Amino acid sequence: MRHLKKGRKFGREEGQRAALLKTMAGSLFLCGKIQTTEAKAKELRPYVEKFVTRARRATLADRRALLAALPAVAVKEAFTRAESMKDRPGGYTRITKLGARKGDSARMAIIEFVV
Repeated sequence: MRHLKKGRKFGREEGQRAALLKTMAGSLFLCGKIQTTEAKAKELRPYVEKFVTRARRATLADRRALLAALPAVAVKEAFTRAESMKDRPGGYTRITKLGARKGDSARMAIIEFVV
């Protein structure tokens, strides 16, 4: 039983999962929306929303924390996106469910920023 065990493993080791979330978050900040599986989108949402909250505060410590966790180009874009969400209390992303993927019938979704 997986009591008190949160998070999905995606069949990867810990470092690979961290790299997956890091690259997906960077792509989301750069592109504005990405299409991925539903499980990955649901796992990515709280990860990205914490970064947006840090970018909204925009202190030096927050900037350094984002630079440690994301590529530098994505950090710059995170601060510009956070400016448009200054007066939003939370819920910065939206997950829209799509149909099943043709090859393996995986449930697909689009995760995007709410404007």
